[in-house]
Amino acid sequence: MEKRKTSNQGLIVQTTSNQSKRNFIFGSRAIIEAIQAGKEIDRLLVQKNLSNDLINELINLAKLHKVPLSRVPREKLRKITSKNHQGAICFIASIHFSSLDNVISQCFEGGKDPFLLVLDRITDVRNFGAIVRTAECAGVDGIVIPAKGSAQIGGDAMKTSAGALNLMPICRVENLIRSLKLLKDNGLFLIACTEKADDLIFETKLDQPCALIFGSEENGISEEAMQLANIKAKIPVRGKIGSLNVSVAAGIAMYEKVRQVGSSV
Repeated sequence: MEKRKTSNQGLIVQTTSNQSKRNFIFGSRAIIEAIQAGKEIDRLLVQKNLSNDLINELINLAKLHKVPLSRVPREKLRKITSKNHQGAICFIASIHFSSLDNVISQCFEGGKDPFLLVLDRITDVRNFGAIVRTAECAGVDGIVIPAKGSAQIGGDAMKTSAGALNLMPICRVENLIRSLKLLKDNGLFLIACTEKADDLIFETKLDQPCALIFGSEENGISEEAMQLANIKAKIPVRGKIGSLNVSVAAGIAMYEKVRQVGSSV
């Protein structure tokens, strides 16, 4: 079912199904107006091999405003809406994104050691929402995600996070590796949480400024990010399955940090 409502930014569609509720805008001019009006765009989809003055203007504007953009087949756009999308659809983010620089500086200015998570290409919405919920409970100061290759931050993520997305600073960055270097330059200890590690998370010193890095269940943490980590740490697994669900692993690691900080106060 599609419900339409108009705004001064163009046509916004709310799609409701048994599984999800998403807000999106279709049509090149409407999307251009939305970007110019400062709307937080989660993702922009543009039809492959389509080129005209309006599409080119939209693509250039998206690059200028660092909107995550993907070129996709026309069929994918048709699955989202049967209306005249003119080769472009964008999804509206449910939150306002935070600046990583601001999150770090606010921690230090407040006399607090920064405690951050870095989610490297975690695309499952439920895992993402569950991680955010646990992070908020564990006192995490912010979560860093790449602009491309991350879970869509819409209704499903908001629901799974139990509203924690309204409270947790989410820092969407263009270049994850550059952001990891920024964290290191600011004195944060980078811990790559991976089953490929030799050290245990329970034996890793976490009562210091630090960022825990988690990768997707399909591809894990990227090699570049792994090389930047100060240490690799794992959670012991004694069963026959070789790894934990990423949201479960993240919860265990976050609360090991809570345990260490609590015991050192």
